[in-house]
Amino acid sequence: MSANNLFLRSAFVRAPLKNGVGRYVCQLQRIVFKFCKSNGASRGMRDFIEQDLVDFSKDNPGVVVYLKPRRHRGPVIVGEYLNGDRLWMSVHNKTHEEIVKWVELFRTQQGNNWNSRLRKYQYTNHPSVQGPWTPFAFKDPELNTAELPDVRFGSNNRLPATATEQLRLMFEKQKLDELKTAE
Repeated sequence: MSANNLFLRSAFVRAPLKNGVGRYVCQLQRIVFKFCKSNGASRGMRDFIEQDLVDFSKDNPGVVVYLKPRRHRGPVIVGEYLNGDRLWMSVHNKTHEEIVKWVELFRTQQGNNWNSRLRKYQYTNHPSVQGPWTPFAFKDPELNTAELPDVRFGSNNRLPATATEQLRLMFEKQKLDELKTAE
């Protein structure tokens, strides 16, 4: 393992449960625009506030929007999410179009997953060269090119016959024997 990931928090891949099934819930809870009224580095932020902020607020009524003017400071966007994560980004000398794209990114993502080392659910001291086992490991290769549905692949021939099936077969054999002797 490289030393780059030692100081990152470790986390599993996560997603809000069933978000979008039935109704989508925007994960962005609050967004704060911090800017200077006179600083030249805040020009893109001021243009965004003048042109697009009202439309953004109307399109996203579930997101609380704060404007925080600060003197002699660089422009910053702070996003707070439903899972408690806070994402802070400096937009120093960014254009109006770039800020629109960053705000859209803040709106569509689910939190701060940039500085976390993703963990796997499986761990082993002796990893396999062939990869993890899958249910398709020992399937017949003809299945890949077969035209489905196919009777050969749909039958379950791996399990032994049940007692009911054996009785049914015995009964049918007995019927056939009776028909032959009657003739």
